[in-house]
Amino acid sequence: MLIAVYIVLALAATFRSVYQIIAKFDEAPLAYSLSALSGVVYIIATIALIKRRGIWRSIAWGALIFELSGVLVVGLLSIVEPQLFGHPSVWSFFGSGYLFIPLVLPVLGLIWLRSTGRAAAAQAAERSPARTSAQTSAQTPANPGGSA
Repeated sequence: MLIAVYIVLALAATFRSVYQIIAKFDEAPLAYSLSALSGVVYIIATIALIKRRGIWRSIAWGALIFELSGVLVVGLLSIVEPQLFGHPSVWSFFGSGYLFIPLVLPVLGLIWLRSTGRAAAAQAAERSPARTSAQTSAQTPANPGGSA
């Protein structure tokens, strides 16, 4: 479900920003550039969450932390200094134009990454002693020092 919402948000933010940049960039260059940036971040986060192993797990962490930071900074600035933007971006007012999904989604993603990381570590720990004891018994003779 998390990945499906990321796909929808990635497509919505990206296509919206492309249209805004082509049609009316001069009206609000900062807001439309931020919307394009958010679209790129959502695409990267989506791919990383889908692949979620190896380096992709680290990329997912980075993308989600960047995303949350962007929503918080842009959200606060859009309230304190609204004249900076001209028009709302995806992250303006903490993502209120997108039902606050841009604010909630990275938090849920970080929680999910953390929980799946713990589950993977627990599974690895469970397998590790079994493998070690199997290797030890295979290397130890069945009847050391005894007669056959």
